[in-house]
Amino acid sequence: MAFETLAVSEDTGRKSLADMAYESIRDRLLMLDIKPGELLNDDALAKALGVGRTPIREALKRLELDRLVVTYPRRGTFATRVDVTDLSYISEIRAQLEPLAAARAARVASGTVRAHLKDVLDEVQAFDVQAASVVETLQLDARVHQGMYAAAGNPHLEDILIRYDNLATRIWCMVMDRLPDLSLHVHEHVNLLRAIIDGDEDKAADLARVHVSGFEHAVREALFSA
Repeated sequence: MAFETLAVSEDTGRKSLADMAYESIRDRLLMLDIKPGELLNDDALAKALGVGRTPIREALKRLELDRLVVTYPRRGTFATRVDVTDLSYISEIRAQLEPLAAARAARVASGTVRAHLKDVLDEVQAFDVQAASVVETLQLDARVHQGMYAAAGNPHLEDILIRYDNLATRIWCMVMDRLPDLSLHVHEHVNLLRAIIDGDEDKAADLARVHVSGFEHAVREALFSA
């Protein structure tokens, strides 16, 4: 996934150059196009994205809060390393908060939000995992989870879950080519989304919990069978 110059368009009024730089660099970090431990050079990033250094610096500050990069005085900013022990910490948090978000979404989502989730559900059901690229699969996964987080109607919970889902995505990328049945993980979203749309809080929470624990188990098996 190469960097593309950030074009100034009508969207710029709603999304700043720093926001767009943040999203572009974040996606490369999540896909491991920027390798764990790799140095991020402000000037090179600014040139690649066609922006000044100020948006890049603002983006890197946000990415540091997301724990995707770390800055050392007089050394520079580096992509954070992906440690196997992080999987347990991340899963422990997600196992508590994903069910909370799913149940809350089932309880409070508006009709408009449920209609949006139905569109996402239809997309998951039609998705061909075998024919899709890694990027397309991860983008679909993000739409499911971020749709659920937004549907929960709690911006603080949404912010935390997006942050930890991003960290989980980096671990997933490390082992994606070793996972035996990626379609199972993707299509687990079907029943989860349906439970939220139907307003079944308990079922939504249970399915979210199973989904997170299944993810951790699959990644562990892939890591330790290598």
